[in-house]
Amino acid sequence: MKKVAIIMGGYSSEYQISLISGNVVSQQLDRSKYIPYKIHILKNKWVYVNENDVEFPIDKNDFSVNVEGEKINFDVVFNAIHGTPGEDGLMQAYLQLLDIPQTSCDFYQAALTFNKRDLLSVLKPYGIKTALSYLLNQGDSINTEEIIKRVGLPCFVKPNRSGSSFGISMVKESEDLISAIENAFKEDNEIIIESYLKGTEVSVGVINYKGETIVLPITEIVSENDFFDYEAKYQGKSQEITPARISEEEKAKVEETAKRVYKILNMSGFSRSEFILVDGEPFMLEMNTIPGLTAESILPQQAKAANITLPELFGNAIELALNK
Repeated sequence: MKKVAIIMGGYSSEYQISLISGNVVSQQLDRSKYIPYKIHILKNKWVYVNENDVEFPIDKNDFSVNVEGEKINFDVVFNAIHGTPGEDGLMQAYLQLLDIPQTSCDFYQAALTFNKRDLLSVLKPYGIKTALSYLLNQGDSINTEEIIKRVGLPCFVKPNRSGSSFGISMVKESEDLISAIENAFKEDNEIIIESYLKGTEVSVGVINYKGETIVLPITEIVSENDFFDYEAKYQGKSQEITPARISEEEKAKVEETAKRVYKILNMSGFSRSEFILVDGEPFMLEMNTIPGLTAESILPQQAKAANITLPELFGNAIELALNK
């Protein structure tokens, strides 16, 4: 029986969503193989929370926990933290130094994919299509005319390193640009402003399953709002249609691009990439390496469409980590 530390929470606006994902993982793990431990990683405390909600502090020296006189060391960590420090490479590097296997990608891939600007810059020489973009760091002078000349209107203003659509705005009029930039800077001190891509939004999971890189069935995202924002993602203001209503040719292009990106980056673990199909061509928006893992989340929906159950999906991730 392997002792599995399921890390959840995190330091960002996404911590509540992460706690839900982590609880789902805990519920769905095969108890004949694994003993799950829910570990809350929060700014003010790292604790193991038992089934009675009693908290035991984690010893950060070796990532162990002392429960009523018994020291517990974990065989493997299941990473369910969305945002920092679980999705940006910090936990990956820490656990690697302690020689504890974990289920997500390695620290370099995590740091790179968490930074939208750097990810798209790395992929550009490989011919991966992306939106036109303009970059701003906090403190830079803001020239709205120059920005609009570069990306046009409407455009999207996004924190460079954030998930779950926190801090993202769609700007249709030039006078709304400054407030959108200020809103994005609340989430991150780097922002990316991108041209509007008119087309079909799709989300595609690529995972290593039983030692093979597979592309899961593609999901089409139809948002009731202007874009796939927080409300659309978590409050039912969108339709997520799996498999996507796209042509065989479009499907082949998205699958080929998503799998190619996974291999270019030397990825491991889960990934979910977002694309917009413009005139049949996939333009990449971003990649998530710790996608939502609730039953309603996109990656589990895609796994279900591929006849992979949640216990199989999560168990596979643990076995791959243990055998890395």
